[in-house]
Amino acid sequence: MKQILITLAACLLIGCYSNNSSDKSNVLQGAWTLRQVEYPYDRPDTYYKPENTLLRLYDGDSVVYQCWLNKTESGFIIRPELRCPVTLVDKGHGEYVYIEEDSPRPLTIANDSTIVIQQQGILYTFHRADDIEEEWGADIISIIAEGTKNGPSEEAQSYVLSAKERHQANVINSFILSTVLVIILMLLIVRVAIQYRRDRQRLQLQLQQIQEVQQERPQSVRKAIESVEDAYFASGDYEVLQRRIATGQRLREADWQEIESHIRRVYPGFCSQLKGLYAMSELEYEVCLLIKLRMAPKDIAAVLARDMSTISTVRSRLYGKVFGRKGGAKEWDDFIRSIGV
Repeated sequence: MKQILITLAACLLIGCYSNNSSDKSNVLQGAWTLRQVEYPYDRPDTYYKPENTLLRLYDGDSVVYQCWLNKTESGFIIRPELRCPVTLVDKGHGEYVYIEEDSPRPLTIANDSTIVIQQQGILYTFHRADDIEEEWGADIISIIAEGTKNGPSEEAQSYVLSAKERHQANVINSFILSTVLVIILMLLIVRVAIQYRRDRQRLQLQLQQIQEVQQERPQSVRKAIESVEDAYFASGDYEVLQRRIATGQRLREADWQEIESHIRRVYPGFCSQLKGLYAMSELEYEVCLLIKLRMAPKDIAAVLARDMSTISTVRSRLYGKVFGRKGGAKEWDDFIRSIGV
């Protein structure tokens, strides 16, 4: 209740209401070290040495953690002093009323890295200490919170923060992280290798089955298939298709469906065997269909609006992916024309 009354009184003194304090937030957020104390004119100035200074860490503009900080060769010695709530009331133009331990104090923001707090006529100048906050902020706040949980103590215990130990911990953590990443990478490589091996085995089995079907097919069946094949290539449908391709006309979706229907009728197992070998793109599949229809590479390039080099690359690349070894476009054409017959 006392603190609320003091806060309201401070607002009345500066001619504002408490809602003005929300105009800016987290003004004090971060770490600050005391660099200078200016006493009234009749007393000498006092400076605090960097190796033994007062450190404040603000959690937003609502809580302050304060300790004495002694710098050593290996790190810091921390002596917790207090933890208490604070209130910041904005007067505008960089001027604030700062309330700590129920005591209102003028606070001025000199610049982005300097604040000045006045208490009983004494000016306390604090400078930002971003380097301390970034590396040690969380640890220091934890130490102060633990050391002051029973309230301020004149004989507070000191704590040592070792830069060497921090470095060793960082090295260990980096090593653990690197090891975990390497293990994950190795597991992924092994998994990909196993999957690749399974895919190759499946593909080899499919190729073997295709070969066995062709070899075991009775001569009478072969002749019947060849007869159907010859009849189709002598038909008017095939002649119309050739004329369209020869004139460079692009094929529509309905045309591709008709081509696939003809191929399924003449070569009943071709499409299923082709799709079972490899997850082909639309371009790769269309190239294979036209190869099966005995189209010349230049005609395939024309109807698909692609360069000859692109069509050659597609065919040779398909041979490499399916057979696992380097091969030419002509070898792929021979393979396509041999299956489903």
